[in-house]
Order: sequence, then C-alpha cells, then structure tokens
Amino acid sequence: MSRPCTFSIVSALKKTALTVTAAALLPMMSAVPASADDNQPKPPVSMSTVGGAKLGRSGTQVNLGAGAPVLPKKLSGRSWIVADAESGAVLASHNAHWRLPPASTLKMLFADTVLPKLPKDEVYKVGPTDLAEVGAGSSLVGVKENLKYSVHDLWLGVFLRSGNDAVHVLSKMNGGVPKTVKDMQKHAEELQALDTRVVTPDGYDEKNQVSSAYDLTLIARSGLQKKDFREYCSTVSAKFPGDVQKPKEGEKVEKDKNGDPKRDSFEIQNTNRLLTGAPGVDTYKGIAGVKNGNTTHAGATFTGVAERNGRVLLVTVMNPSSTEGQAVYQEAARLLDWGFSAAGKVTPVGELVPPKSARTNVSPSPTAAGADTAGTGTATGPAKFAATNGEGTGGVGTALAVVGGVLVVLGGAVFLVNRRWPLPDLVRRRPRE
Repeated sequence: MSRPCTFSIVSALKKTALTVTAAALLPMMSAVPASADDNQPKPPVSMSTVGGAKLGRSGTQVNLGAGAPVLPKKLSGRSWIVADAESGAVLASHNAHWRLPPASTLKMLFADTVLPKLPKDEVYKVGPTDLAEVGAGSSLVGVKENLKYSVHDLWLGVFLRSGNDAVHVLSKMNGGVPKTVKDMQKHAEELQALDTRVVTPDGYDEKNQVSSAYDLTLIARSGLQKKDFREYCSTVSAKFPGDVQKPKEGEKVEKDKNGDPKRDSFEIQNTNRLLTGAPGVDTYKGIAGVKNGNTTHAGATFTGVAERNGRVLLVTVMNPSSTEGQAVYQEAARLLDWGFSAAGKVTPVGELVPPKSARTNVSPSPTAAGADTAGTGTATGPAKFAATNGEGTGGVGTALAVVGGVLVVLGGAVFLVNRRWPLPDLVRRRPRE
C-alpha cells in the first residue's frame, strides 16, 4: 500500500493583529537579507498586485513585530513566499509575482484541474501515440505502450516520480494535451493565478510557460482542499505496475482477476526530499507534500506544506542561486522554520485570494490586519458562505467543513478559507506488496 506521511487535524486559528510603528520597523527591516546577488536577473519593476500591493513590489516584503525573528540569512531564491495555508495570510515574500519557469511544480495545477474528472479506479490501455509528445529528457515513471494502468496508479506516477509519461496519458484520457492545457489555463484564471501561462501540462520547459511563487502557492492551497490530492502529494512510496510476468518454460501465462496477464511491479519513491530525506537533507517535521521540480531553464522549484502545533504553512521557493547542496529544500525548510516561529508576531504583507467565483459576504480580514490590499482578488475575511451541492469537491467532506469553518462555494466545489481544513490523520502505510 502507499504510505502518506502524518498530517494532524488542525485546530481553529487564533486571530492576532499586531500594531507596529514605522519607527520600530526600520531597524528590523535592515536585518532582512537580500536573496539575489548582483549577477542574477532582476525582477520586473511592475508586477501583479493580486493579494496586496506589497506583493507587487520587488525585493523582500515583511512586517516584523515585537519578538519576531529576522528572516534567515541563507536565502538565494529568485522568488519565494511563506503563507498561512488556512487563513491565507502571507507572512513574508520576495518577488512574489515574478513570472518564472515553474518546471514540474506546474503539475499541481494539472492535478487540481484533471484529478476530479477521472475516477481513480478507471483503467486505460496506453496507445502507440499517447507518449509521442513527451519531451526528450523528461522525468518518467515507466509507463509503457500497450499496457493497462489505473488512474490511481497514474496519479502516483505523477506525484511521486513527476512522470511526464503519466501526465500525457492522463491528458489523453482528459481529451488530449491541447484540451488539457486549455482546461488548466481556465482553472488558473478561476483561482486568480494570473501570473501563470500554461503551454504544456507537465511543466516541461517551453517558451512563455511561466508561473510565480504566489500562483504556485495559491494552486497548492486549492489542490489541498481535495482528499485525493492530499493523499497523493503526501505519499512517500508505492508500488507501480511493471511488465507482464514471463512464464517459466512450459507454463501458461498467469491471469489476474480481470483476465489480463499478471504483471510485475516495482517501488517508486517520492522525489520531494523534505518528505523522504536525502543525503544532506533531513525529513522535515510535519511535512505533507506538495511538489518539486527541476529543469535546465527553470532551475529548482518547490512548493511545500507543513503542520506544527495546529498551524499549517505553505512555502514556495523558485530557482535558488546558492551552490549549497539541495538548496531549494534547505531554503524552504528555513522559511518554514521562520514561519512557525514568526506566526502571530508579524503583520501579513498580503493574502492568498479565494477563487474568482467564490460567493462571499465580504468583510475585513482580522487575520491580515494591516496588510496592503489592491487590485483584483483582494481576499475576504471570515464570513457566512452559501453551501450548495457538495459534489465534485474531490473528497472534501462538506458536512465536516461546514462544522469546522468557513466555506467559499465554487460552483459545486467547496473552498475553505480562514478556518480549519477538514484534514484527516494520515497514517503511514507500507508500499503495496
């Protein structure tokens, strides 16, 4: 069986608003490190202000209050963000809306778009042309032509091995790559991930394919509303179908319960190093996903979610320039550590906005007191939201969500903001034998 990592049920957040004077902030801000050196490309002068005016500014944005720790010194990402996953408060950012190549972190948008459309027990036989458009040098899980795979197995291949072959097969099942790209772009716009331009469903380097630390964090937050998304992104290892078993001389080919030839399997492990650990990288306490990526053009990218002491944080780091081994994970871990220590001691610099079609009774957000807001997508605070049909939520328990917190209704889907998520206790399980 697949084994997701532990992620505890999160208690309701206490709302804390800190008043910090400009005079007090000046010496603190001087301690904020730069995260790009003079040889690195410069962010554009003008960037999106979705989520708040400060998020559209270049450089590091943070409002430190009394007792707040300064940001880590070793930060070299071109762009990064750390945010409270439930309230949506952005605790700190650096070039949050800089449009950069996303690499395989774009697969979060692919999953959030396509996962609800395909039953996980559906089985598909891979055709001769289904893998024709997979880019040379792509990361692969090992999907092969003329063999059958369940949707569940293919999603494991997407999340654990970042398999572009699995992405292309699922895209085919969704009506083809062009349709899937169109669906992803439409979904990005609905989420107000307006920095994102989709060219391929797998994040492979292509001209004009971009996203931002803000958008990737927004997309991850949307995906984590879905039970299956949470399960896949937190799975450490699993068994993946291999070739048809070769019978011994004189024996017949064994059949499975469906009458198909029995197949071997092999173990796959998640490439998220904060989830699995690696030489020089410790498993991060409380980590529960989400997705990493690395290409020549994009460099290393990573979006992660972690929970400690009833608080859930999201972090995204894009293209660190440091020569430190596994720099994207090291910097993400430092930002998470800082975020957990700084929570309640900083005034947010912006917010993760809800989807465009979310129906709300707008009220100021006490969680983001003092945050600058401007432009399309200014986030809303706690309010009563109309609950309609819960179908299509991708596994989010509507009844539990209504009890646990505030809902934004997105068509038939439920989007949770500013209160506890309906997150289950995920128990570690061994790979399927």
